[in-house]
Amino acid sequence: MGGDLPVSLSRGAGGARAAAHARVRAPRRGRRGALRRVRGAVHARARDHRREDPRGGDRGSGGRAHPPGDQARAGGSRLRESGLRPDAPAARRRLREARRDGRRNGHRASRARWVSTVRTNPLATAVAERRFCYVVELVASALRREWQVLEAASRLARVPQLVAGSITSYAGGALGQDPIRVGTAARARGLTPNVHVTCVSQDREGIRKTLEDLHALGLHNVFALTGDWPREGTPIFDIDSVELVRMIAELRRGGMPFHVAVAVSPFKYVEADQLYQYLKLEKKIAAGADLAITQVGWDAVKFAELRRYLDERGLAVPILGNVYVLGPRAAERMATGQPPGCWVSPELLEAVRVESRAPDKGLRARLERAARTVAVLRGLGYAGAYIGGTHDADQVQWVIRRADALATQWEELYGELSFGRSGGFYLYEDPRRSATRRAPRAAPPGDRATAPAAPSSRSTLVPRALDALGRLFPVARDTPLRRVLRRLFAWIDRRPPLARAVERLELAVKQPVFGCQACGNCVLSWMEYVCPQTCPKQMRNGPCGGTDMGRCEVLDQPCIWVAVHERATAAGRVDTLRTFVPAPDRSLRGTSSWINYFLDRDRRPDRDDQDAGRQVR
Repeated sequence: MGGDLPVSLSRGAGGARAAAHARVRAPRRGRRGALRRVRGAVHARARDHRREDPRGGDRGSGGRAHPPGDQARAGGSRLRESGLRPDAPAARRRLREARRDGRRNGHRASRARWVSTVRTNPLATAVAERRFCYVVELVASALRREWQVLEAASRLARVPQLVAGSITSYAGGALGQDPIRVGTAARARGLTPNVHVTCVSQDREGIRKTLEDLHALGLHNVFALTGDWPREGTPIFDIDSVELVRMIAELRRGGMPFHVAVAVSPFKYVEADQLYQYLKLEKKIAAGADLAITQVGWDAVKFAELRRYLDERGLAVPILGNVYVLGPRAAERMATGQPPGCWVSPELLEAVRVESRAPDKGLRARLERAARTVAVLRGLGYAGAYIGGTHDADQVQWVIRRADALATQWEELYGELSFGRSGGFYLYEDPRRSATRRAPRAAPPGDRATAPAAPSSRSTLVPRALDALGRLFPVARDTPLRRVLRRLFAWIDRRPPLARAVERLELAVKQPVFGCQACGNCVLSWMEYVCPQTCPKQMRNGPCGGTDMGRCEVLDQPCIWVAVHERATAAGRVDTLRTFVPAPDRSLRGTSSWINYFLDRDRRPDRDDQDAGRQVR
């Protein structure tokens, strides 16, 4: 009705109808002055702190830096506090710029040229230049009001060494503020965002839409994570973090300049658990990761272990070490394994308790520990530090300056950062052999680098039997038997009652042995005959970071990936675990994977896209 509502009536139309519309005013042009007065009243307090926008206004929008509607998409008001870094233009590539002469025919472009207005990325630049850098974690949880997070972002933006603020999503499995909205607002305050993208609450189409939204807003730093198991609501976990990185890499090939960070935990003290963390990191690097960020930990030997592992394999991906400013409350929680994947040793917990009795409640001691950790990371060759546990800009600045002062003493400080797990697994007998010039340090108790755990014969019985069956009846390649079975299953597929009968038969055979859940995309042979559907997160490329001593973070049971690694070790084919296993085609759920396999309908490594089966080496 809005466009057709009559705003005036002739007298001939009838007085009653005229009266009904007597107070409907005709639309007027030139209302911008009134709007300016309203805006002025709303922003009166902020006007004194407004900073002049370095960008020129657009002629088509009345001299404003944004055309109408763009301010909302860019995160609201463009106000900036005094002293903050100026915001760069929106991320657009090669815009057509018209030059006008300002005369009568000024609407005609006399000539045009292509110009680049791509936003600079401080995080990507620092990493590319191999300059030791700092990222701070901004926990956008529901326990903290959004304006408080943004106030912290405004102050952190003044710390010159910080190249990004990492905006969390589902931190610890808890709902929080919208990371895209917080990231957009943080950028408007001068802090480059690194937005966490998880697989918790969206399917692959929803995640793709989120990534497209990030690109539209010019937010190109993403931290690709599987995500913690949610405390409330129904999780989705349609894909895992490896496939998420591949999705981002695909969008990047299409012109979206994402910079992708991924997670890795060197702080696992069960052999299969730790080695699979490294294997999964290799998959992420092969998928297109630009940067790795470690999980929380206070064990310098493990920090060195990760660096050496990558160096020995020629993997030059930069690493940021996680430096957590550990207070007593967080230490108490982490000592119980919460949040999942975070662990504090009894010795460190006791040290924090003692420190908290000081007049400053242990503040100076925990900042000093953080600074010493940064110094060790820099000495080990890490690309930077990922600071968590505080939003206080003064504390962050203190840690950075103190770390600079301690930089030359990192070898002495290395031995102090030794809060590992007694009897835990360490990959190398001497992780510092190639990292320091000091005399070799004895390996911690329980070092099993040269003697991997041997799985029981019972756990390898099924894989050995099925491997023998596969050799006896080869169907993985084009053989006469495969061609016969393909024709047979094609004939069955055209008869729905028979197809349903085959599906029921398959489930009856596989469910008691493998825990089959009829996903229709069987990948048992690529996972040492362990069904990925038995993992609560349905991971297909390795364990998440939430395991504790090889046990699942969700269910009270061993992580399925421990069995996968043990079986692969026994069979001498650990290298095959580097193969990317794609997420299933969910539309095939409840159908026979036998039929789907022989008719090439399913998603599996040997028939996904041309890069699906690509290995790191």
